[in-house]
This record gives sequence, structure tokens and C-alpha cells, in this order.
Amino acid sequence: MPLYPEAVEELVFYFKQLPGIGKRGAERLALALLNWDKEKIKLLGANVIRLAEQVTPCPKCGALSENNALCAICQDIHRDTSTLCVVETMSQLAAIENGRSYRGCYLVLGGRLSPLDGETGENLNFALLKQRASSGEVKEVILALSSDVEGRATAAYTAELLKDCPVTVTQPALGLPAGANISFADGATIAAAFTGRKKVE
Repeated sequence: MPLYPEAVEELVFYFKQLPGIGKRGAERLALALLNWDKEKIKLLGANVIRLAEQVTPCPKCGALSENNALCAICQDIHRDTSTLCVVETMSQLAAIENGRSYRGCYLVLGGRLSPLDGETGENLNFALLKQRASSGEVKEVILALSSDVEGRATAAYTAELLKDCPVTVTQPALGLPAGANISFADGATIAAAFTGRKKVE
């Protein structure tokens, strides 16, 4: 027999799908919601529905936006459109923005190459990247990808994809340890890495 009512068990099941949340953590989250008043729970539910119905990829860069509109960064006229920073995920973009040293634009791939997990690139934003890099507006493409095996493979594939485009391809240098995910780097480390970026040969 289940320990909790069906509604609680359902919440536990879905919370376990979140990164870093195990069974016990999922149970704690579900039980904590029971201490909220009903209106607060309804607002949470409404926002989850809004997330599913309104949050979409930005058509220009692949970052998160609403209702297929340009994201806030693509709308910002003060960004340097000659530099394009390629990241795997929105969390990596957020980490770089939190560093407050990079003022260019972005291209969010939406993942990375990982044949063992079934990701061979068809679902990633490589076509959008090629289009941006071929536009003549972008002069430098910065590959700010993870330094683990999949990230390095994605960087190598991306550099090869862009070899005929009129851009210089670089990558962050100092400060990012091997095998690390840029999402977890602090602002000072990211600033140092971007300042000392090097050309990809």
C-alpha cells in the first residue's frame, strides 16, 4: 500500500524528475506544500501551466522567452552584436550573465553532442548558429561549452561547422577547470576566462 495519498505520491514522482532531487527530497518538497495555503498552491499550479504554455525558445538565439518573442538580451540595443557566445543551456547563459563581464550576444544550442544518450545534433541549434555566423554581423564566436568529453566533442564539431564562416572562433581560457560545467563557475572565474579567451585552431 502507498504510504501517502495518491496526490502526494504523484507530486513525489514528478519532483524526482528534477535534477538533484532524490526520493527523500521529493517527499520533503511534496509534504512542505501541504503547509501552504490553498491560494498559494493554486498560484504555483497556474505558474507551472504558464511555463508549459507560454515559455518558448527565442527565435534568434534559442534562449528562454515568452510566446515566441525575442528574449530580453536580443532586444537589448546596447549588446555587442559582433560577438556571439555559444552555450549548451540556459543555465550556462545565466552564469555568464551573472559574471557581468560579457556584453555580447548568445546562441543556446539546447544541449550537446552525446551519441550514447541519443543526442547526435539533429535537435540542437546548429543551423541557427550557422545562419548567425554567416550573416556578416558576427565577427567572433566564443565556444563557452563544458570542458568534459561531450562538451569538447561539441566544441570540435562546432569549430568545424564554422570553418568556412567569416568569423574568428575562440574559447574561454584561464580559470575554468577541466571537466567543469560553466554553470557552476563564479563571476570572477568567468570574467577571467572570457578576458583571456584564445583562438580555436
